[in-house]
Amino acid sequence: MKYLFSTAIIFSALFANAQDKFGDVFAKINTDVQQNSKAYQTLKYETETIGHRLTGSENGKKAEQYAYDLLKSYGCEVKFQPFEVESWSRKTINVEIGADKNNLTKIKAVTLAHSPVSADVTGDIVDAGNGMEVDYQASPDRFKGKIALIYLGVLPGSPAGTKSLHRSEKTAIATKYGAIGVIIINTVKDSVLLTGTASVTGKLISIPAVCIGLEDGVALKEKLKSRAQVAHIGMTNFSGIIKARNVIATFKGTETPKDKIVVGGHLDSWDLATGAIDNGIGSFAIMDMARTFKTLNLKTKRTVEFVLFMGEEQGLLGSKAYIDQAKKAGTLNQVKFMLNYDMTNDPKGFATSRIEMKDLFTAWGADIVKIDTGFKNLFNAGAGLHSDHQPFMLEGIPTGGGFGGKLPNNSGPFYHSDGDSFKLVDEQELKNTVRYSAMLTYALANTPKIPVGVQGEEELKIFLESQNLKEPLTIAGEWRWK
Repeated sequence: MKYLFSTAIIFSALFANAQDKFGDVFAKINTDVQQNSKAYQTLKYETETIGHRLTGSENGKKAEQYAYDLLKSYGCEVKFQPFEVESWSRKTINVEIGADKNNLTKIKAVTLAHSPVSADVTGDIVDAGNGMEVDYQASPDRFKGKIALIYLGVLPGSPAGTKSLHRSEKTAIATKYGAIGVIIINTVKDSVLLTGTASVTGKLISIPAVCIGLEDGVALKEKLKSRAQVAHIGMTNFSGIIKARNVIATFKGTETPKDKIVVGGHLDSWDLATGAIDNGIGSFAIMDMARTFKTLNLKTKRTVEFVLFMGEEQGLLGSKAYIDQAKKAGTLNQVKFMLNYDMTNDPKGFATSRIEMKDLFTAWGADIVKIDTGFKNLFNAGAGLHSDHQPFMLEGIPTGGGFGGKLPNNSGPFYHSDGDSFKLVDEQELKNTVRYSAMLTYALANTPKIPVGVQGEEELKIFLESQNLKEPLTIAGEWRWK
């Protein structure tokens, strides 16, 4: 049976390839984007006139309206998808560190979401290394009532093969072992501060979590080797129900309109900077893909939805709302594939959660290479978490997107930081994201047969385990299998 199943997949892929003569349309997409793309200038305008796009803030509302109006101006069929969620934002913070509680010095820090609405804790600092489960197991009781110091990534000198967890998962582990606070050390030089959520659920956590700069963190680790250190963390934050809106531009399919390809990325950003890289380059590329589809009057067999999600930074809130509303409407089964663009830049190939897509993706990529040899037709199959593809993937829906590109102008260190500004954006690389991704979207929406379907519960469980996602999903409380 396994042999017959594999043969069927190969046959369907070969049949689809024989029918997929998309080269002429790819060429038209390429010409339009190279000559007429508006992604760069519209992102520039947004960062200069609106700024950050924090969900639930006035800026967030302005960004939602700007995206809606922009897509309308392109002639798209566009709508808001309103949702209400519990949102979070920072107010005040004070972090002090010293040899004892009567001799403390203020240190530069930023609060991590979703820290408590109010917190005022003082305690001894205990070095938790990488903040993984193994770092606590040797002496679990020593963290009770203490403040855990955690390195954001993987410390130099860690055992080979050590893989990091998300900051939220590290915070959850510290809480499990009784820590009363968490200080996370950023990995970027020159005291760059990182924000983001420390909650695996998108709900308030029980202990305060803050981020400090690399240099301060390394110095603190050295002090702890010879003498105890105390930290005081005081903070206030907002948490409450807010209204937000995903923005959806729909291109109805001509043959199977109830089959949907969702092309999504998050419009929202954190509030420390303008979010030009995270995720301006993704969300404004999506809007320009929609512009291209409309300009060229492209027709697709399946319906294409270009979706700008809000609330990703605060816990994938917009994409979860999309899934929840589709379930209630009984339309989730219409979604056949989800392409996610989160900080995607200048892709050199395509990625997908499902290896069965390799033949199709590389066949389409070969046609793109004929247009531009800068596209290397790389392919990657695998699955991860912590972006808007996740709620779709956990429903068994195949996911994918661009692969192999590098962030522009060494912008990686400014992820979630106060340095994420428009000056980091590269215009041609942004155009590359638009044109290659528009080609992929067009092909996926028109190929006669997509060789993967939505996974059932048991198949999905096995797949997630194969991708080593059971542990982080269990920590997050999203592992639903016994």
